[in-house]
Amino acid sequence: MNKEEYMKLALKEARKAYNKLEVPVGAVIVKDGKVISKAYNEKEEKKDTTKHAEILAIQRASKKLGTWRLKDCDMYVTLEPCSMCAGALIQSRINKVYIGAMDEKTGSCGSVLNLLTDYKFNHKVEIEYNICKEECEKILKDFFKELRKKKK
Repeated sequence: MNKEEYMKLALKEARKAYNKLEVPVGAVIVKDGKVISKAYNEKEEKKDTTKHAEILAIQRASKKLGTWRLKDCDMYVTLEPCSMCAGALIQSRINKVYIGAMDEKTGSCGSVLNLLTDYKFNHKVEIEYNICKEECEKILKDFFKELRKKKK
């Protein structure tokens, strides 16, 4: 599979979140060309601030591999990670993160700040931007447009 195909899997996860009225973010972790975990936001459903797609994908990958060190793994995520998730990427030793849409309000991998490369942490996470950007932006725009309509 190529990076666009992996991001399409993350978008599939984001659609699951959308259908559950969660902010539609999906994440997929890949190791040696194989998907080892997938997740979508579950913050509303679980009533837990930490249930972001990235955190859940990291937890599932760690459980599957039997280690917290995910140094040979890459993550594909539909929306730029926040500071909590960027910190988890560093701590879990993810090799590279592929980002679909940027988050100009809370993004911590290049928009507001860049925790992954701009600081002297013990691990640097490589970043590639704009993978399936239009699709990743569209699902978010559609979700919030629909949500605003429901609130009126």
